[in-house]
Amino acid sequence: DGAHMRERYEAEVFPRLRAFKPEMIFISAGFDAHIEDDMSHVSLTEGDYRWVTDELRTIALEFGQGRIVSVLEGGYNLGALGRSVVAHINGLIGN
Repeated sequence: DGAHMRERYEAEVFPRLRAFKPEMIFISAGFDAHIEDDMSHVSLTEGDYRWVTDELRTIALEFGQGRIVSVLEGGYNLGALGRSVVAHINGLIGN
């Protein structure tokens, strides 16, 4: 679920990313882990996607002058996909 994902990212992913000091971050923005998408059986929400986008944007601003490339990968529940993409884009632009 989202709480577990956030815990793991804070403990493992973000510290390693900060240690690497990326000059640009590339995101493969797949949203099929949404709770309403039955393809993956993972329970993320658009709030979780927004959170990880905000964190990645912060790291990109720290080390890469905000440079991020995000490519839409997937998501099969169209309602959940639409809401997740909006949350992700709002995170990218800091809105």
